[in-house]
Amino acid sequence: MLKIGSLVWGVKDVPRAIEFWCAALGYKPVREPSEDWAILVPVDGEGQQMAITIVSSDAQSRQRHHLDLYATDQKAEVARLLSIGAQEVDWRYPEGADYVVLADPDGNKFCVVEKTG
Repeated sequence: MLKIGSLVWGVKDVPRAIEFWCAALGYKPVREPSEDWAILVPVDGEGQQMAITIVSSDAQSRQRHHLDLYATDQKAEVARLLSIGAQEVDWRYPEGADYVVLADPDGNKFCVVEKTG
């Protein structure tokens, strides 16, 4: 089973994005943000989490936002998604990565993240 885990928002200024999106949406950081990453959640607990990540690209020339889809059986979900039209993406994964990058039939990238529980 898949569910949307995070809307991942690429920005050049993480602290400014945290300030803006928290004020705009009534969100708060779930824990102390790092210089290049934060996870925001609704203050009232109702709604989707949003991840803020630093990027070097500009918004006009490159996709800077994507979905993280959480899977309890990542291997099976990746196979299922590929069978219905997702595409494999050539990606440089860090050691121990818990995600697989795929693209939808239109070429939009998204991640399938292994999540238990």
